Amino acid sequence: MVDITHKIATLRTAIAQAIVQVSSEDTIEAIKNNTVPKGDVFAMSKAAGLLGVKKTADLLPDCHPLPIEYTDISYAINGLKITVLFTVKTIYKTGVEVEAMHGASIVALNMYDMLKPIDKGIEIQNIKLLKKTGGKSDISIKE
Repeated sequence: MVDITHKIATLRTAIAQAIVQVSSEDTIEAIKNNTVPKGDVFAMSKAAGLLGVKKTADLLPDCHPLPIEYTDISYAINGLKITVLFTVKTIYKTGVEVEAMHGASIVALNMYDMLKPIDKGIEIQNIKLLKKTGGKSDISIKE
């Protein structure tokens, strides 16, 4: 791991996205009507994302274990695409970009797992960092 002992703890924020594209309007309707056989897709995927973001340092060897002090997960449906936005905040010596992208990835993977019995054409797309604040540099990427 990189030595961060010289750094000062500051508020660090990161927002990441993942896009889940389904192949049928019927899949979108099943999500909206909560008729997916495996349960409430949005609620279960949020829970999976929360667990995932907390386990980032356990799975990625160079990530520092850090306190996750805030998360927010939101969904937007646009046609056959579901955009997942995952926000992570901490007050620490290093950023939370990887944690936000990991959380978004886990949410998307959980959605895939829950939807695969009713839709064989699901794709996970565009996992990326949208915004980072705190620390030495701020980054804002246009979508």
